[in-house]
Amino acid sequence: MSDEPLAIARDALAGTRAWLVGGAVRDRLLGRDGRGLDLDLAVGGDVEAAARTLARAARAAVFALSEDFGAWRVVARGGAWQADLSPLLGETIEQDLLQRDFTINAIAEPLAGGAPVDPTGGREDLAARRLRMVAPAAFAADPLRVLRLPRFACELALAVEPATIAAAAWHAGALAGVAAERVFGELKRIVASPDPLAGIELMERVGAVDAVLPELAALAGVEQSAYHHLDVYGHTLAVLAEAVALERDPVAVFGEQHGVAVAGLLAEPLADELTRGAALRFGALFHDVAKPQTRTVSDEGRVSFWHHDSQGAEVSREILARMHASERLRAHVAALARHHLRLGFLVRERPLPRRVEYRYLKACEPVEVDVTLLSVADRLATRGRRSDEAIAKHLQLARELIGPALAWRAQGPPPALVRGDELADALGIARGPRLGTLLAELEEAAYAGEVATRADAIAYARTLLEPGEAGA
Repeated sequence: MSDEPLAIARDALAGTRAWLVGGAVRDRLLGRDGRGLDLDLAVGGDVEAAARTLARAARAAVFALSEDFGAWRVVARGGAWQADLSPLLGETIEQDLLQRDFTINAIAEPLAGGAPVDPTGGREDLAARRLRMVAPAAFAADPLRVLRLPRFACELALAVEPATIAAAAWHAGALAGVAAERVFGELKRIVASPDPLAGIELMERVGAVDAVLPELAALAGVEQSAYHHLDVYGHTLAVLAEAVALERDPVAVFGEQHGVAVAGLLAEPLADELTRGAALRFGALFHDVAKPQTRTVSDEGRVSFWHHDSQGAEVSREILARMHASERLRAHVAALARHHLRLGFLVRERPLPRRVEYRYLKACEPVEVDVTLLSVADRLATRGRRSDEAIAKHLQLARELIGPALAWRAQGPPPALVRGDELADALGIARGPRLGTLLAELEEAAYAGEVATRADAIAYARTLLEPGEAGA
């Protein structure tokens, strides 16, 4: 028996009325192999029996996926592939397909072989690169399809039929009643897609931004200072565009040596099936999310957003918590918002003393590289008064810091030259907060190259003691 999952399913389910449906068929017709190891099968008969038969043949795990709908999942060893088996929605495969969301997903191939079943013209729509609903009732049957519309459009580079956009917009409000996990599942694929800007634009057109991310929608019309050329919403999308460009070609900004390392870091898995690059995109979307509530205008007409970084961190965390994202992703994106202004504040201090460099890296850890990238995207998207000069200075500083940031991520701060108990004994001071302050000072001094040995560290720490402290 072949190891190819479709061949295994054909052999195991020979004689069973079953069809390959959904994304596997669509992607095969498009010549896309990215999801070819995930099979969706519509079964005309006993779904549980078919699932258990396939699992035995593949020596795979099997379990009920949905008691309400009678679906079962078979997962191969090591997760190499999986197959979802569902009962027909109706008495025939044609009736089943007519209840699906979009025509490109309403194509079936008999598992035993034969001509495709395509009652809605899905193959023609695929050839025309068109996304079209099976019927207006599709969105009422499952409002999540309102969000699946921009997801498919931006993942597959499809143009959406106007009537489909209108029907989706009519049902966008019902997204509020969809389980948060399902909403996040679609949103993260939009954000991580090849063209997230197109996806968000479509979300806006169908009303999904208001329904799913009201905090993002609230940025529209919030005017900024003369140093910005866009309102907060437009600026946010521009930062996202710059983050995507930076992810695709970091060498263009940081050169070959550091650009390659940045590319590798952004490709690393982070959480919730997202890479660090995709998480950076979420950081771009949420970095200014607290600007509406922090906007002030002085008597002279100067616009400010004091503390939008710290408040934005909290709002980012609340949004992702609402969507049941993992704690790791919440913390990561919140840290990006909290620290996204730090590098800009250092531009006037160039050339940076080693101690200032240390404080930046220590404060931003563990997003020291990621937030440096976000600050670059943020600055490149800010094209108001004197922007060329500001961008040039910011990029120069970012290029100086990216190497130390990458090294910090790989190696961490310098190893301690002296243990806490050793330092306390040598100085004759008690264990406690004061000892922690001295150890932190020694770490900074070691990074700056001011102390290099245990003896240096103890001697330097002694100079930091106040008169009257024990051992002084």
